[in-house]
Amino acid sequence: MQAKLSTMFQSLQVRNYRLFTTGQLIKLIGVWMMFIAQDWLVLELSDDSATALGIVVALQFTPVLLLTLISGRLADRYDKRMLLLAANAFWTVLALAMAALVLTGLVQLWHVFVFAALLGVANAVETPVRQAFVSELVGTRLLPNALSLNAATFNSARIVGPAVAGLAIAAFDVGPVFLVTALSSIAPLVNVVRMRPAELYREALLPREERARATVMDGLRYVGRRPDLLLPMAVMSVVGMTLFNFQLTLAALAKTVFHTGAASFGLFSTTLAVGALVGALAGTGRRSRPSVWLVLGAAVGCGIFGTLVGLAPAYWMVVALLPPTGFFMVFFAQAANQRVQLGTDAAFRGRVMALWVLVFLGTNPVGAPLIGWVAETFGAGASIWIGGLMSLTTALLALTWQLRRTGARLRFRVLPMPRFYVTPADC
Repeated sequence: MQAKLSTMFQSLQVRNYRLFTTGQLIKLIGVWMMFIAQDWLVLELSDDSATALGIVVALQFTPVLLLTLISGRLADRYDKRMLLLAANAFWTVLALAMAALVLTGLVQLWHVFVFAALLGVANAVETPVRQAFVSELVGTRLLPNALSLNAATFNSARIVGPAVAGLAIAAFDVGPVFLVTALSSIAPLVNVVRMRPAELYREALLPREERARATVMDGLRYVGRRPDLLLPMAVMSVVGMTLFNFQLTLAALAKTVFHTGAASFGLFSTTLAVGALVGALAGTGRRSRPSVWLVLGAAVGCGIFGTLVGLAPAYWMVVALLPPTGFFMVFFAQAANQRVQLGTDAAFRGRVMALWVLVFLGTNPVGAPLIGWVAETFGAGASIWIGGLMSLTTALLALTWQLRRTGARLRFRVLPMPRFYVTPADC
């Protein structure tokens, strides 16, 4: 067990990565608390409008759609550590301003819209830089483990944050939750400053003069020549747009279908995150690039369980189905992420990861308003199972295309059931 745990958390032995991860964990707990508080605040200010909730989510991710590729270019040209410092400082200022509006009772719906859009700008800069920076923290050898621990950190916060937020909103209202978010965002700032630049793994990078010539189009052409990178990105673009909207759909499901309070909404998010955490930890032992079959198999599982969640008629069934749904969501996303990162040259990693973030998060401005409209018109459950079916169909089509392209075949084998015998000596 000790050896297994040592392998699972091996990247944490690297000081710079340990500082990075602890700062992210503290910040992300606050961020997930803020997401719950923001969704609840929007529903209160808009008279339970799922469309308004969809608009907020769309505004939050529109800058990702517009700015992420430029951010990837910045990541390949400039010091990623300094870019992270600037992006996190901007995030902190935004969080403090929003907390002040909510605590003073001056907040209006349009304030939330503006906050979500500016938050998206910070995310558009920070996310691809953070994704590409991991390889500089731990090197190529530990990169699969570090990426899995990143997902585990994200989902640990996703477990703690919504649960605490649900209780805090019920006890103190949304204002204190926004304040905690603002204070927690200081942690990554402090830890980025404490990192030792001399211990970063930057030997694989091109000289500064060559990096200065990096362009967005070069990155797009690089991916266009790589079917092994295009396939997971294509599948993720559809799954991300149609199914990865639980921030929106679970809030609507809790309040409009099962007529529950903030604490129950927090329970939905927490149970989803429990499965997601297990899915993230399941990949920590990986030391090589995941196969395309693993990625597509996880995508199929994601679509199946997403569909079942939307069709579940009872509250307890949703709670029971969310953990396996969270497992396959993160296992698929993490395997696809690792396949893309470990197949990309260091000189292009910033731009390729920017494109990955674009298909992972940038499709939300298109999907979120549509999902919100479906939830308001046909019910929150329909918005989930329709997304699940679309994701499943996409995964199966991608699997069929890959089988034809490679000439591989799927074989199903039913193993015989074990037989038990009772001998006279056992009686």
